[in-house]
Amino acid sequence: MIEQKRHAPRRYFVDAQGHRVLIGLSSDETAEFEALDLSSIEGSVPQATGDIGDGVVADNEVRWLELYLKHEGAWRTWITESRAEQAPTFKLY
Repeated sequence: MIEQKRHAPRRYFVDAQGHRVLIGLSSDETAEFEALDLSSIEGSVPQATGDIGDGVVADNEVRWLELYLKHEGAWRTWITESRAEQAPTFKLY
């Protein structure tokens, strides 16, 4: 397992209002995402409503996925930009 502190970039930052938020999400979206994530871990039984592929998916699973994809896209962009800023620049003579 990768030790979080040394190798994995953080996915949270503190916004202008001082709230800890996931990159790409607002404070409210972060709270909603974490609540949905926690409810799936705790095994709450969602009401199935939507179809994705061959399976039936609950509304809260669809919303979790929407928020996750929004965060993941923003995080990947942030990682790419961070690496570009840290990359050494070489001058060719």
